[in-house]
Amino acid sequence: MGSKTMNTDARLELRLASDPACLPEARDKIRAWLCARGWEEDGACEYVLALDEALANVIRHGYNNDPSQAIEVAAEIITDAAEGDGVRITVRDYGQQIDPDAICGRDLDDVRPGGLGVHIIRSMTTTATYKRAAGGGMLLIMTKYKSHRATRSDDREGCP
Repeated sequence: MGSKTMNTDARLELRLASDPACLPEARDKIRAWLCARGWEEDGACEYVLALDEALANVIRHGYNNDPSQAIEVAAEIITDAAEGDGVRITVRDYGQQIDPDAICGRDLDDVRPGGLGVHIIRSMTTTATYKRAAGGGMLLIMTKYKSHRATRSDDREGCP
């Protein structure tokens, strides 16, 4: 499947296969698009890290490592009166649907490799919202404003 790109000044759309080999190209395209719109390197890299974790989670959990499925990514410029300039990135998959309220990172006191994707996503972005998508699959809607810097995510509240 590879990847397809649609790029305008205000919007970037990517369609890629659920193959980990597609992740470097997706990271590079989003990073270049952000930097071309005035993002500082640190802020762009934080957002790219969040996107990379989101895509890896889709591949692993939504598609059970099946590399032949589609993932759609759309990035668009947004502005908020209080926050200023930002970008909204939407990740759309067609995999397994789950209860969005069940998506939370593991306890950070449980020190072991892996399982930190949700914490990374939430700490690198201003907001991250998971939703069931119409017709199957999931949506992750992330926003990040240029003024936002990474923080520690303690998203265990409300988790089972």
